[in-house]
Amino acid sequence: MSDDMDALVLLLAGGIGSRLNILVGHRAKPAVPFGGLYRIIDFALSNVMNSDLTRVGVLTQYKPLSLMRHIGTGAAWDFTGRTRGVKILPPRTGEKDSDWYRGTADAIRQNIDFILANPSDQVVILSGDHIYHMDFDAMIQYHRHKDADVTIGMMVVPKSEIHQFGAGIVDAENRIIDWEEKPKIPRTNLASMGIYVFDTKYLLRVLSRDKQEIDFGMHIIPRGIEEDRVFAYPFYGYWRDVGTIQSYWQTNMDVIRPGSGITPEKWGIRPNPEADGRPMDRAPARFMSGCTVQASMVSAGSIIEGTVINSVLSPGVEVRKGAVVRDSVIFEDSTIEEGATVDLSICDKRVHIGSGTVVGQGENLQHANHEYPEHLYTGITLIGKKARLPSGMTIGRNCIVRPGYAGSDVSVVADGESL
Repeated sequence: MSDDMDALVLLLAGGIGSRLNILVGHRAKPAVPFGGLYRIIDFALSNVMNSDLTRVGVLTQYKPLSLMRHIGTGAAWDFTGRTRGVKILPPRTGEKDSDWYRGTADAIRQNIDFILANPSDQVVILSGDHIYHMDFDAMIQYHRHKDADVTIGMMVVPKSEIHQFGAGIVDAENRIIDWEEKPKIPRTNLASMGIYVFDTKYLLRVLSRDKQEIDFGMHIIPRGIEEDRVFAYPFYGYWRDVGTIQSYWQTNMDVIRPGSGITPEKWGIRPNPEADGRPMDRAPARFMSGCTVQASMVSAGSIIEGTVINSVLSPGVEVRKGAVVRDSVIFEDSTIEEGATVDLSICDKRVHIGSGTVVGQGENLQHANHEYPEHLYTGITLIGKKARLPSGMTIGRNCIVRPGYAGSDVSVVADGESL
């Protein structure tokens, strides 16, 4: 790639991601572990690296520490060297809450000095919380070929899901002629992926134009469509927004389901093995005699004596004799003791499930969580970081056990209850 083509990348990683509930109680959404070895942001960072783009600003805001530790120097993705780099851009928080990023465009506006300090012809704006594989270089070439002011990555989604997205109506040239933000009654099935290529001069101009235009989807894009050249870049690969517990669980399951379209290793997605000061490159997993493992991903450092079916296990997970893990996602260094069962659940880091305890009991998957009915309603139970469940406990469906829980006075948690 020649120098004049080296676009600047701004990665929006400040979202609260509150629908992920206790998984984001102590970490930013892009820092949530995913697929055994990765964190969600690894996908965006690796796509940038594999597209030969070398300068990245990561805009953080909510609970940024785990994210900053994870990104570190950027060495895991080759963002180190004289002309390469990744820079963390926290909000310029003054005394008032209003100094926080109020929207996507406002966040970029507060970092105009970073754009000016890194001259480029184009700025690529990405979201740090999607699971996908994409060549941004091809998108930049397309943007130039169309002589566009803005190009938006868009993909076809079922019309039943379009209400979650910005939606674009295009002409024969893929020029966007109309835009609907989260339409109730859709006229199109083309959804915005939240991936933009802007001409740098154009971006600087529209950001300085009206300080009340704080969001791309709500303000900048609709006005651009009326006045300027805005094009859709059609994308046909695998892309998921893992912003809900259900989609997060499903996308993890896609990693172990043949033919799902997600193959992180083939895509060249890189984790950061040293991020937590505990190297992820541990000894190989050990499968003891008598264990059963089917259709699962078991990461290094794990020890399996029991049964693991259709599950994703991060490094250092122990499944003891007679224990069963099914349809679940288990984060690193968790232990499932003898005879325990974990079914249709997500367990955060360093969770300890006592012997004979059952997590995910019963057939009633529809009994939504009482406190968070919009978060948990498909049967998935959440166990928070470092929670310790005593032996012989029974936990139903759509339950939440909060991080650090270590009680022993409750033996049964009914469907939809929280501890």
